[in-house]
Amino acid sequence: MKHQEESSSFHQKNTDCCFKPFISPNPKTSFNPVQISPKIDKSAFISPFTSVIGDVAIMKNVYVAPLVSIRADEGTPFYIGSNTNLQDGVILHGLLNRFVSVDGKEYSIFIDKKVSVAHGALIHGPCFIGKNVFVGFKAIVYDAIVEDGVFIAYNAVVTNGVHVRKNRFVPPGAYIDTQKKADALSKVPSDSREFAREVQRVNQEFPTSYHLLFGDSRCSCGVAYNKESSKEEES
Repeated sequence: MKHQEESSSFHQKNTDCCFKPFISPNPKTSFNPVQISPKIDKSAFISPFTSVIGDVAIMKNVYVAPLVSIRADEGTPFYIGSNTNLQDGVILHGLLNRFVSVDGKEYSIFIDKKVSVAHGALIHGPCFIGKNVFVGFKAIVYDAIVEDGVFIAYNAVVTNGVHVRKNRFVPPGAYIDTQKKADALSKVPSDSREFAREVQRVNQEFPTSYHLLFGDSRCSCGVAYNKESSKEEES
């Protein structure tokens, strides 16, 4: 599994940032004693009422919807590639000291480019998600390697160390917990592939659009405002 480095201007959260309740370093624990803050590209959009905690890298044009939990306080680090979208209620968490290896570096969760994770899905590390993968509503991916172009339908489970090959289709409600089951999966149907492409097309527009809608600053309650407009009102 090869990962090409993306040239991104990361920015870390300043101590005076009004978004602190939502984006923060991991808490100090006996197993993770060093606090590391998320690194989020400026073009990504992180919705209000979402948590991003710990050693998490979020790349260009990522859209994170409301009520998403990205919590690298146990398993760590997480990587979320460019043009990926995490929809409402998605949870990312990982087990302590369990990793996947990408280009010689260890990750609890690695999500590559142009991945769609639909409403209410759970991605639990150790886990690798390849490019152009679709993870359906309320699906669970835990302790698995999912290659490029896989379509995981709603309520499906992929787990127990399985390796799902490129462009395979995991049917609705399927429980893929053995390599034999994973190897028996068929190719993604054309209608599902087109659906995944359309979800990507829509969600790639959201980061820029939401930045414009919400303004350039947010208070701790998640309400957006423009600094310039606020100054004008005060004067």
